Amino acid sequence: MKGVFEISGNSRYDDLITERYHFPSQYLPQARQLENDWILYRETRVSGGRMAYIATAFVERIDPDEADPTHYYARVRDYLPFDDAVSYRDKDGRFAERFLRDMARPSDAGRTLRGKSVRTLDGDDFVAIVNQGLSETLDPDNRIRLELDERYIDDATAALLADDFGERRIEQILVNKKIRAASFRNQVLDAYDSTCAVTGLRIINGGGKAEAQAAHIWSVADGGPDVVPNGVALSATAHWLFDRHLITFDDNLCLLVSHNKVPSDLLKLFPPSGQKIRLPVDPRDHPRPDFVAKHRARFAGF
Repeated sequence: MKGVFEISGNSRYDDLITERYHFPSQYLPQARQLENDWILYRETRVSGGRMAYIATAFVERIDPDEADPTHYYARVRDYLPFDDAVSYRDKDGRFAERFLRDMARPSDAGRTLRGKSVRTLDGDDFVAIVNQGLSETLDPDNRIRLELDERYIDDATAALLADDFGERRIEQILVNKKIRAASFRNQVLDAYDSTCAVTGLRIINGGGKAEAQAAHIWSVADGGPDVVPNGVALSATAHWLFDRHLITFDDNLCLLVSHNKVPSDLLKLFPPSGQKIRLPVDPRDHPRPDFVAKHRARFAGF
């Protein structure tokens, strides 16, 4: 059963939405229905929230909060932020969720949503919202830019992209490594204006493809999420060195280079160690300190 988890900017709950969603026991029956299926995260209007669906994730299980018997945790995996937030009402005023569309009076929406921070969701509505949320990633015109053209994808991924996006296809899309990588690339390169954070190079090739690549700071293989604060735009050479922990960043996001292991001819490509990397305009997109610390812990220069 698909569902919705609502989040707000001033939440008193112990949420880390890439990993867990914290909720009071009154929502336990609804949350139990969502185990082993996909949910959408929707921001409320509190603290300037967009009243929009911003991401999807898979609910693995529901655990009790051992510190508070009146609360529970939904443990999630495969969190994927949307390319753009999807409004809960479109420009024509039509609600994205069926139970809101079925109201006699649209003006009752706020009242109807009260007490429904965890709720089930119609499967067709889930498909429509995810399609809209990932519209840039799934747009055929972006295949080259996002490395989803025939040079990079396998037959199974090509079949997913060519088919109508029904519920089962959408579920397969959400766990497909090539498509998740494309979504991650799209968001990271947008945040960094397709510019390498280390070298400052910005080269756009044919089809609008940037020379810069989207590097994970904390690798997905080790549990890192596909979110911009866990990413950095790097040129191919810098990405190669970064993945091998031959370059990294300090707590101030200044470059650290393993001078004993990086060939001298490559050192000329980089600014001096200790120089701050180029960062996104939006501070919310900056590398998260705990992710950087995980990468630096394996830095070959230490």
